[in-house]
Amino acid sequence: MPPRIPLWMWLVIPAVFLLFQTLAGSVNVLALPYSDFKKLVHAGKVIEATVGEQTISGTLTASGLGQVIPKDRLDSIKCAGDKPCRFSTVRVADPNLVEELEDAGVRYVGQPASTWVSTLLSWLLPFAVLLWMMSAMAQRSGMGSGFLLDIGKSRARVYVASKTGVTFKDVAGIDEAKEELMEVVAFLKDPERYRRLGGRIPKGVLIVGAPGTGKTLLAKAVAGEAGVPFFSISGSEFVEMFVGVGAARVRDLFVQAQDKAPCIIFIDELDALGRARGVAGIAGGGYSEHEQTLNQLLVEMDGFDTNKGVIILAATNRPEILDPALLRPGRFDRHVALDRPDLKGREKILAVHARDVKLARTVDLAAIAARTAGFAGADLANLINEAALLAGRLGKDQVDMGDVDEAIDRIVAGLKKTTRVMNKLEKETVAWHEAGHALVAEFRRHADRVAKISIIPRGIAALGYTQQQPTEDRYLLKKAELLDRLDVLLGGRVAEEIAFGDVSTGATNDLQQASDLARHMVTQYGMSERIGLGTFEAPPPAYLAYPPAGPGQRGAYSESTARAIDAEIAALLNQAHLRVRETLSARHELLDALARMLLAQETVERGALDALIARHQAQVHLMKGAAP
Repeated sequence: MPPRIPLWMWLVIPAVFLLFQTLAGSVNVLALPYSDFKKLVHAGKVIEATVGEQTISGTLTASGLGQVIPKDRLDSIKCAGDKPCRFSTVRVADPNLVEELEDAGVRYVGQPASTWVSTLLSWLLPFAVLLWMMSAMAQRSGMGSGFLLDIGKSRARVYVASKTGVTFKDVAGIDEAKEELMEVVAFLKDPERYRRLGGRIPKGVLIVGAPGTGKTLLAKAVAGEAGVPFFSISGSEFVEMFVGVGAARVRDLFVQAQDKAPCIIFIDELDALGRARGVAGIAGGGYSEHEQTLNQLLVEMDGFDTNKGVIILAATNRPEILDPALLRPGRFDRHVALDRPDLKGREKILAVHARDVKLARTVDLAAIAARTAGFAGADLANLINEAALLAGRLGKDQVDMGDVDEAIDRIVAGLKKTTRVMNKLEKETVAWHEAGHALVAEFRRHADRVAKISIIPRGIAALGYTQQQPTEDRYLLKKAELLDRLDVLLGGRVAEEIAFGDVSTGATNDLQQASDLARHMVTQYGMSERIGLGTFEAPPPAYLAYPPAGPGQRGAYSESTARAIDAEIAALLNQAHLRVRETLSARHELLDALARMLLAQETVERGALDALIARHQAQVHLMKGAAP
């Protein structure tokens, strides 16, 4: 069946063709002064003419025109030979024109004067066709056929209580935030309890947290618990290319909300709308569409009364860029911070997402929670889903612990690369590299225990990985613990030096992390006796549990201090290198044994690593006992 041509194309194609014909035809029309037209009439060169109120047009014979019209003008319209030429001229008051045309034998006709109806249609018809085309294209793109009439209306999606589908039972791992928002729920259910005491519920609640921590889920749960309508809209949906549209949508949103009060307005990604306003002349002053929209939001938040039962919830993961006027008391009075869940919180979240998944009895949610330190709620939901998909792909009836382990490896290290083939030397390099990481971690008091070692390529650039499992959630780290982490990061590079007498590019990421950690110790944590207790870099936002890699924003300090900082960072890394080399050199045989086990099995679990270390230590004790 041939593809169907949209209706608007049937109109566009002929319109373009007619426009092209009109433009092409106008090129070959000779514009004459009226005096030249009269000369051509007397010379018998005019074949026919159409006489209108203001213009005269018609056809000329091509031969002999050069006697009246300059040759260069004739060449510009390609009027030569026997081919007739078109002409046009502006008519002037000439009472003898008709007699002269008759005497010259010119066939002429009159052109009726255009009426106001035809003039109006000539303007309105193209405009109507253009509007119809825009409406059709908008409907195909999902904007709706009446988008011009609805352009200033809010696009908020309204959910009644039964359609949110989320209550506090579906939210786990953020108990403090739930308790904070229970007051909002209580007010929406029984506002008189607060009104009779003169209390006023906060107008706005700002939910701040890293991506995936459950900000949107928590807002829906508040609406589900309170049983009130829930207006959901993204901050980016307010701002459009047309000036004033965003402000109109803000006004319309608050009008709708007050009509349906008590209700909740939820603005997701508030930073798209509430970014700090710029200085006039630099960022558009107060005239940009974005700033007009933000100003209207501030006015609306000041203008409505919370006693009507309209509560504003907003979510962002970038509170540092919000306008200060938006965060002051009276607008967003309360700030609720969502952190990544702790060990118990992760176990509760896993239980919520595993309710509808058929898990085998061997699946231990507590063990999974221990292995997923740093995972947010969305990460844990993705973990359970990945495990279920993997079990379904293998045709299993239940999800077992092996499926969960593979899902963790896939999320942490990336997809397994079964088609990537490494040569023998590269595989040996990766084996000794990962064995070095693992052994340094095992023989450092403050390092996290090794859960798994693998030399199976995963992700984009990971040729192998050493997975460590923290025994508990940590919020403060001492200097000794950070030094042990430095040693573990350098373990792979030093193992290559000992085994091959050479180094490879495989330690690039390790060296980057070690450099960043050493820099933070010197410039942020005050752990350098030479540099002192000052802070020389701006710390990352407090809501980020894991700061971004790389140096932060440089503080105001001299070049001599900068040189001292660089020297202290280099000293920390060199000292760590010496400690690691001493550790692995003393256990050279164990390093070789673990690397060969990795070459043979590709993956070494915790139990096999314990058994290997125990055998090696028993041999060492036996050799020491046999020595004279």
